[in-house]
Formats: sequence, C-alpha cells, structure tokens
Amino acid sequence: PSTNMNVKVRPATRGDCKEISRMISELAVYEKISHMLGTAELTKKYSSSISFSSLVSVGFPIVGYALYFYTYSTWKGRSVYLEDLYVMPDFRGKGIGKGLLSKVAEVGKKKQCVRLQLSVLDWNTPSRDFYAAKGAQDITASEGWRSLRFVGQDLDNLANEAPKDCRN
Repeated sequence: PSTNMNVKVRPATRGDCKEISRMISELAVYEKISHMLGTAELTKKYSSSISFSSLVSVGFPIVGYALYFYTYSTWKGRSVYLEDLYVMPDFRGKGIGKGLLSKVAEVGKKKQCVRLQLSVLDWNTPSRDFYAAKGAQDITASEGWRSLRFVGQDLDNLANEAPKDCRN
C-alpha cells in the first residue's frame, strides 16, 4: 500500500549538486551501468551544464530528483524529455516519484510542450509499470521507433566528416 507523504518539489540549485551526484551514482548501479561513469567528473559535469534542468524532492535530505530538458519534434512541436527520475529505495511508494513526474509535466505544459517523452530499460518492469499506470504509452511496437546513438570515436568520426562552413 502506498503511503502518500507531503511531497515537496523545488528546482535544483548548484548547492544540491553533491546529493544529486550521489543519487546519479545510485541510479547507475541500479541500471547496471556504473562502469560508464566516473564520479569524480560527475559533479563537474552536473554543475557546469546549462542545457538541462532538474527538480528535487525535499522535506528531509534530498531523496529524489528528476532531470529533464527540452526537445523539438518536427511533427508535434516542443517536448520535454525526462532523462532521469530517481527516488531513493527507502522512500519509494510514498508519492515522491509521482510528485516529481507530475511537476516535470506541469513545467512542460507551462512551456507549451505537447508531450513528455522518456526511455525505460526493457528489463525495468517496476518503472515501466509506474509510467504505464500514469498513462504513458509504449511506442516501441506501436510506432516502431528505435533509439540510436553515436559515442566516442564514432561521434568524432562523424563530426570530422561535417562540411566546412560556407561564408559569402
């Protein structure tokens, strides 16, 4: 049974960086990708980025965060992309994740976003069920989208093939 606590969500500040970095490390362990991050640069990357926003759940120490940014769909318009939603294990089932997710949706609607998009690992059934219960649609099969990415040397190679700027 879910116990709803008085969830308070506010925009993150640079002062929250250490706690958010800790939770990002916890999330990486949960998602089995901790080998992909170096925690020494995590704080530096987080605090120097201006391309995303985050919210934190407060009331105790910070126990959860949502990391999001804006994208644009050629077909639909402005969208908000939820990169991370994390609540510490001892605080799950208390409405904190729902509060963070709802706040991201509210912020997106205020910015005229037409959709909230996110990715979930296929094995992460608890998260998939959580989002589905809130009305998220799994577009993997229905629309046939696949996620692709360029990283490391492949990204460097692609960037090096860019045409030179043309100046008149």
